[in-house]
Amino acid sequence: MSATHPAPADIAAMSFEDALAELERIVKGLEGGQLKLEDAIGAYERGAALRAHCEAKLAEADARVQAIVAAADGSLSLKTEN
Repeated sequence: MSATHPAPADIAAMSFEDALAELERIVKGLEGGQLKLEDAIGAYERGAALRAHCEAKLAEADARVQAIVAAADGSLSLKTEN
């Protein structure tokens, strides 16, 4: 979500795995086509917030992984900025 539309507090507190599991449930519900229009819109909005949260969590993890550099001797160290 953007800065003008922050994720709800319950989503912001979720782990990546929990958010992804809920997003998968929402997608299955929407694909089933059995939701009333207003419920489908609400589910879609929550799904969008969950997707953004998952993307942010993945970006954080990627940044952490990218900061680890294997040295020539096989030891690991944190990459430092020049």
